[in-house]
Amino acid sequence: MSARWKLTLSYAGVVVVSGIGLLAAVALYLLRYVPDVNIVSDLFVPNRSDLIRAFVPVAIVMMLVLLALGLGGGWIIAGRMLAPLDRIGRAAQLAAQGSLSHRVALEGPRDEFRDLADVFDSMLEQLEAHLAEQQRFAANASHELRTPLAISQTMLEVARNDPDRDVDALIDRLYEVNARAIELTEALLMLSRAERRTFTREPVDLSLLAEESAETLLPLAERRDVTIDVGGDTADVLGSPALLQQLISNLVHNAIVHNRPADGTVVVRTHALPHAMALVVENTGDVLPAHLVATLAEPFQRGAERARGAGSARSVGSARAGGSARDDGHGRDGRADDDDHVGVGLGLAIVQRIAQAHDGSLVLTARQGGGLNVTVWLPHPFPGPLA
Repeated sequence: MSARWKLTLSYAGVVVVSGIGLLAAVALYLLRYVPDVNIVSDLFVPNRSDLIRAFVPVAIVMMLVLLALGLGGGWIIAGRMLAPLDRIGRAAQLAAQGSLSHRVALEGPRDEFRDLADVFDSMLEQLEAHLAEQQRFAANASHELRTPLAISQTMLEVARNDPDRDVDALIDRLYEVNARAIELTEALLMLSRAERRTFTREPVDLSLLAEESAETLLPLAERRDVTIDVGGDTADVLGSPALLQQLISNLVHNAIVHNRPADGTVVVRTHALPHAMALVVENTGDVLPAHLVATLAEPFQRGAERARGAGSARSVGSARAGGSARDDGHGRDGRADDDDHVGVGLGLAIVQRIAQAHDGSLVLTARQGGGLNVTVWLPHPFPGPLA
């Protein structure tokens, strides 16, 4: 039995029971005061039996009318009450079939059904955006993973047809391409882990993690003539030490790599504020337009310099497979240090996902005079009246 029929029968039952109660009240409280004897008079004076014989048929007819009105009115009222649920149900069916663009868009005054429809529309909107992002991410990831495989295949084909091939150079280049693919796979796994939030939260001091990251990346900074300045407050948060360490390392690494060719600086500061904890990483560099800054946290989005570097590395790989070495534009004969490459386009995307997994946020702003200012906001571990 449908919900509409259940409501209709409920309405009809309420009406019939109310009618029976009213008629019973009339019979019990009025007819009992009429004597059940023949009253001698010049006019006809009905007694109780006469009134009952006259009242019962009319009562039966009225009960049938009330039953019909209860069923008809209940059917109409139930239909009007359940109409919003029908619209939500149709939208849910379309969503189950894969169409997430449909919206309930329920009009009228705000009530429980309107609130339910608005929540459902909001859920559909989020699902549509998430699905579009996942599809775009899957397409980009497939493209990025296909690139090293295609490079390896090309190098092997060229080397097989080249009798004068340099086996050592081929092995070195294949090693670099394989390391690149492994790095990309690990970055994708790190991104997936952050999105699933499958980690145990424990107290972590961001200032200590910042010092460790700066110490680890100091050789890279020295090679690129970049100065790292770390300082700030003790900033305790609740989260995963490994993920937060990856977050800070990604930010510091990006700040070093995307910096001035010489005399660059990277400033890392931690701030313990009453309402939240903040990690700020600021670096010098080229002037960044606002539209580019807005896309830096998207997966596989690279700046122009990074895209050129990636393209150069790929062209170098093809040249080496043919047995000749070329300069990749960086003055190192195409060779790149493991810690000095342009990245896989997931650094800031991973940072954003890790921040969101810790109920925080990532804010990117262009630095005045060139460079980037990155702020990661994380919730206070012990919220209280001052927080």
